[in-house]
Amino acid sequence: MSFASPDFIIFFSVVLVVVLGLQKLKNTCYKESFLLLASYFFYGYWDWRFCFLLLFVTVIAYATALFADRKTLFVLGVTVPLVVLGLFKYFNFFLDSFAQLLSRELGTLSIILPVGISFYTFQALSYVIDVKRGKIEAERSFVRMALYISFFPQLVAGPIVKAADFLPQLKEDRRITLKSFETGIQLMIFGLIKKIVIADHLSVFVDDVFRTPTAFHWLTIVLAVFSYAIQIYLDFSGYSDIAIGCAKILGYDFLPNFNIPYISENVTVFWRRWHISLSTWLREYLYIPLGGNRKGKTRQYINLLLTMLLGGLWHGANWTFVFWGLLHGLALCVDKMLPKKKAPKTLSKILGAVGTFLFVSFTWIFFRSENFSKAWMVIRGIVTLQSGVVQPFFWTFVALITVFTATMAAVIRSKKLGQKSPEGYYPLLKLNTVPGLTLFFILCGLVIGLAFTGEHPFVYFQF
Repeated sequence: MSFASPDFIIFFSVVLVVVLGLQKLKNTCYKESFLLLASYFFYGYWDWRFCFLLLFVTVIAYATALFADRKTLFVLGVTVPLVVLGLFKYFNFFLDSFAQLLSRELGTLSIILPVGISFYTFQALSYVIDVKRGKIEAERSFVRMALYISFFPQLVAGPIVKAADFLPQLKEDRRITLKSFETGIQLMIFGLIKKIVIADHLSVFVDDVFRTPTAFHWLTIVLAVFSYAIQIYLDFSGYSDIAIGCAKILGYDFLPNFNIPYISENVTVFWRRWHISLSTWLREYLYIPLGGNRKGKTRQYINLLLTMLLGGLWHGANWTFVFWGLLHGLALCVDKMLPKKKAPKTLSKILGAVGTFLFVSFTWIFFRSENFSKAWMVIRGIVTLQSGVVQPFFWTFVALITVFTATMAAVIRSKKLGQKSPEGYYPLLKLNTVPGLTLFFILCGLVIGLAFTGEHPFVYFQF
């Protein structure tokens, strides 16, 4: 059940009505139980068998966290989710790689990749580890713990929510209010505009070029590379907006997952602004435990490379993702080697942002390509100034203008508010006014009138 489908609108409307009724009761356990059942229904809508795996990971995390002071059980609580993730997502990948190395046919297992497995296993891992570290107490209520792992807005493609941020909210009497609805519904609309009005249209052009890059003119290939950079940003940040908006309507708060990443003056800043929940997770549960920057420069560079290599592998069972992670790891190392200026000037920031965007766009080639051969075709087509089909794509220019305008508006807004750096841009309207309500319905009309009607799932569903 995709956020951008009529089925979800019906599902979410029913959930909203039922929760409104249940929140009149003083005991919040009824609302939590219903939301848990609704989340499992949402997840099982793809394939009911996935629910058993989700429940298994949840039970392991719940049980081992209760006895996390015992080393054996703590190790079990960390190992089992990793084994589950490795078996379903990476077993055939490593088996194929090993077979190619030996030049032998070893066969593969017929395994369906469960939707969102990378996200909910990471949440289970962070919960067990945080309990072990003493950052949070083990949750005694299984319903509450299960809801934290499976809460449907963030279940399939994040954000990766920390237990310390979400479990305390479940213990409070969070309610649907007019204010939360007003904010949440607008975030959902913004997300839908990003996804089905712009990103999905871009996907048609991007798919054509990356499918047969040798057929297109080099300028068209460059346009497709930039189109994909915009597509994946709008697609994934759009999903995050919808997820945050859904949770907000129901009375719960998620932290932002994107913060205008393409204005970043270097790769380090980019990873503070892109997929914030994942970069935070990798830093807290991988980079810092490896030693972080506490054991000298050489060890810091090794830790950065290992973190980004595993971060790349997390995205998918393909060596192109690993190479993508390696490129970002090397860029982070180079950034750490360069001397830092205390207050970089505006021109330096602009040049840094342009350079970072070009680098990130280049690395997206490997992220998007099916294999290294296709990636090389794209790069070779650009470098050799390849001739071929020239295809200027209307929606690419619409997307570039839209993103640039929104970014500039965010920068100007941050200056007026006295912020050192832009902190996102969501022009929330006052829906209790005629102008605000009119503009809101215009935005809704844009979603309906300009929506891409073909089937195109969110990019991060595959991870």
